[in-house]
Amino acid sequence: MLDQRRICPSILAADFAHLGDQVAAVMDAGARVIHVDVMDGHFVPPISIGAAVTKSLDEQVHGAGGWLDVHLMIERPERHVAEFAEAGADSISVHFEATPNIHFALKAVREAGCHAGLALNPGTPVAAVDALHGSFDHLLCMTVNPGWGGQKWIPESNERIDTLRSLLPADVPIQVDGGVDADTTAPAVTSGAGLLVAGSSVFGADDPGAAYRRLAQAAGAT
Repeated sequence: MLDQRRICPSILAADFAHLGDQVAAVMDAGARVIHVDVMDGHFVPPISIGAAVTKSLDEQVHGAGGWLDVHLMIERPERHVAEFAEAGADSISVHFEATPNIHFALKAVREAGCHAGLALNPGTPVAAVDALHGSFDHLLCMTVNPGWGGQKWIPESNERIDTLRSLLPADVPIQVDGGVDADTTAPAVTSGAGLLVAGSSVFGADDPGAAYRRLAQAAGAT
């Protein structure tokens, strides 16, 4: 699923009173990767959602042929991997900065039967991937500082994506998260991103399905 270019709508920006309807709208429009941002109030200041919300989407997303992409913005993520895998996660991304045991955390994701993502904050040197080759299945490059939706894309991110693309094997997708909109989508793809997480620009629109389709077209996404 993650080998193809895709827009990944993030439910962080959804209206949780109508979450099922909003997820249905973007999936009806063609979305297949639904992104779940998990925040703990420690690694990042806000608190968002947990495994119960992930589980609530399991049947709906998988029943429509979709994929649940969980992004753990939490301290010591290795302690919670199994819980999210049991809730239906297909991929789980853990932050390089969130644990002293990043190899162990990535190994735990794979052992739980999930696709392992390594997430890097904007201030983390790209060289962090050097010692981790082969330990992760996709690289999540944060293009804003993690924790808040609606932020603007950090301009230096395109150069960073380009550098990461040169460092990673061709079969390791690069995902970007933060500030993805009609203006930033095409340059991100040109730099080497294949998976683009979009929250406010999709679920903040009056018609999330139409907003998804516009971004997918701009990205040349499946």
